[in-house]
Amino acid sequence: MPTIRHLFAHVQKYGTKHRLLYLLCSMIVFWAIFDGIISYITPLLIVARGISKTDMGLIIGTSSLAGAFFDFIMCWIFKNATHRRILILMFAICLFYPLLLWKAHTIGLLFIAMIVWGFYYDLHNISNFEFVGNHMPKTEHSSSFGLIHVAGSFGYLFAPIIAGLVVGYYMNWQPLVLAWIFLAVSFCFFLALNSASKREKRDEGLMIGERIKPINFLHELSLWHRIGKMIAPILFLTCLINIVDSFFWTVGPLLAESFTKYHNLAGFFMVAFTLPPLLIGWGIGTVTAKYGKKKTAFTAFAIGSLILSTMAFFQSPLILTAIVFISSFAIAFSWPAINGVYADFIGETDSLSREIESIEDLFGNFGYVIGPILAGFLADRLGNLGAFSVLGLFGAVVSIFLFKITPKKIKIDKATDTPSHFSIINEIES
Repeated sequence: MPTIRHLFAHVQKYGTKHRLLYLLCSMIVFWAIFDGIISYITPLLIVARGISKTDMGLIIGTSSLAGAFFDFIMCWIFKNATHRRILILMFAICLFYPLLLWKAHTIGLLFIAMIVWGFYYDLHNISNFEFVGNHMPKTEHSSSFGLIHVAGSFGYLFAPIIAGLVVGYYMNWQPLVLAWIFLAVSFCFFLALNSASKREKRDEGLMIGERIKPINFLHELSLWHRIGKMIAPILFLTCLINIVDSFFWTVGPLLAESFTKYHNLAGFFMVAFTLPPLLIGWGIGTVTAKYGKKKTAFTAFAIGSLILSTMAFFQSPLILTAIVFISSFAIAFSWPAINGVYADFIGETDSLSREIESIEDLFGNFGYVIGPILAGFLADRLGNLGAFSVLGLFGAVVSIFLFKITPKKIKIDKATDTPSHFSIINEIES
């Protein structure tokens, strides 16, 4: 996971050469604040309308389920679309979405709103891939995506602070108007990006990836099954990490807004969760070099989950915020470590990179579907604090079990064109 250090390193290395990328990242910062405000107030609005937390979790989980579905059809819908057209559609839907959310007073309309939410979020991701693929040299793709991630993280870091301050005074239409303001600023950067990019010649040689011959569906399914079976513990940890992330964005705002003495500062509770991933860049390389990527990922997640499991024993907002910060700091080591494991797999078996990336993304989506549903179900039955404690205990137990069954040496061999020649070997050290 890219951190603040990556931002400075990228700017120092490329300077003004990447001015288009900097405009895109500026756009993303304000867009992420818009989306972060929406993410913060969505569970609050749903529960305020008399809907149970269980149903609220099911409703919010729909957005990720819709996103997973759109992942499969986007490549056909936007086969030849440029990032400009995709972003125009995204901004149009984003402009409409807060109004849809505000007017959605029935479960049916809320489900529709979540589907729209999942759709515009997918458009955001696809536009990033299209931009980097067509405007950045291949050798700079990883660094460019890292900078994009940092930009989004900054937006989601400040969004709960802004939303918390506003919700502390108003829980009406005002937060939605505030979200629109940041969307408008983001759109201004898009216009600047659009103007600047038109002046630069599009280089088709920089396309991300190459056109590949379609492969037999059953063959592809066989590859997914074999690869998934081999790296199952890694995939399930990916799912767990995303469950925790979506869990926080579902129940976290509800818990934060219950801090009556610190109502105007409720957003800082979510900041305690979102800030650590931006701070751990300085230590992750040293830790993984000493203990290994897989051990770091599982151990860090288990420690963070155990710390999180203590939340039910405290009532003080300050102590709870501190627990969340320490827990998130530990779990933050899991993200880059587990991504490093996938990078190792892809580096060793480049011919299977598409399958590995797709399976990883699928399990990430599973996490964002399961997380909100689990959050709402537990919060209804155990309360907000009890829900976090159960999540922490569950995460610790499962991650320890997964670590125990994860082979120390995993090797995914290259596949030939025929499924019968596909081999996965669990003998050579990764």
